[in-house]
Amino acid sequence: MTKSVQVNGKLIGSNSPVYVIAEIGINHNGDIEIAKKLMDVAAQSGCDAVKFQKRTPEICVPEDQKSVLRETPWGTMTYFDYKKRIEFEDAEFKIIDTHAKKLNIDWFASPWDVPSVDFLERFDVPCHKIASACVTDTELLSAINQTKKTTILSTGMSSIDEIDKAVATLVDVPLVIAQSTSTYPCIASELNLRALISLAERYNVPTGYSGHEHGLQATIAAVALGATFIERHITLDRSMWGTDHSASLEPAGLQRLVRDIRIVEEALGDGVKQVYPSEIPVRAKLRRVL
Repeated sequence: MTKSVQVNGKLIGSNSPVYVIAEIGINHNGDIEIAKKLMDVAAQSGCDAVKFQKRTPEICVPEDQKSVLRETPWGTMTYFDYKKRIEFEDAEFKIIDTHAKKLNIDWFASPWDVPSVDFLERFDVPCHKIASACVTDTELLSAINQTKKTTILSTGMSSIDEIDKAVATLVDVPLVIAQSTSTYPCIASELNLRALISLAERYNVPTGYSGHEHGLQATIAAVALGATFIERHITLDRSMWGTDHSASLEPAGLQRLVRDIRIVEEALGDGVKQVYPSEIPVRAKLRRVL
């Protein structure tokens, strides 16, 4: 059995309730009021945490993409200007931090570069999430390793060799690993939920599931297979502009997901076969030979 890790006092592990993360990411579209509404939705649905993304566009936007023009709700602009337009900075994250405390919900983010790790550390976030796109960024992983905080490693579009190298870098942090497939939305045949089991066996750490599929079925199945945490993107409306909205859960879907996760947790039981007190009168009534 893998060891549990802690996020802000809550355990993530096989004997603990599933830790449910609502991934806001950049679905706020650069609007702090949308971000606060999404945080409200997550808290009202019973999620344990909300997650954002943090980038330094000067570092993260590839040079050959910076001047590429893109149509946006704010008009035609370069890809670099678009990424700057939607990026939250200190003022917005102070509001997020205050609002999370008000809602009694954890918040953290995926830093995409070393300055973003330092930025998030100023808020004393309880953990860090490594995005699938960053699994091979040893400089970033080393910076996160130095924080010694619980770290979630996502594994979309990553080979076993790449994951091995990432895990070997993250030697000083309590580690959990997320099975994920980096397509938006992802088709069922490529979700590979059984990787939850093989990753846990290979690395001896708690594993969870970061899903980008339509619907709830696969995410619920991940819990039944032993996922110790769940992450799903959320949105106010899937028709909103932006790359992640179409593969995100709307408020009603998120509420159903958390409800069903808690039901499945209870239904899994302890694995010890027994006769329940509720069965005794039924047995007396139906069994001819006692």
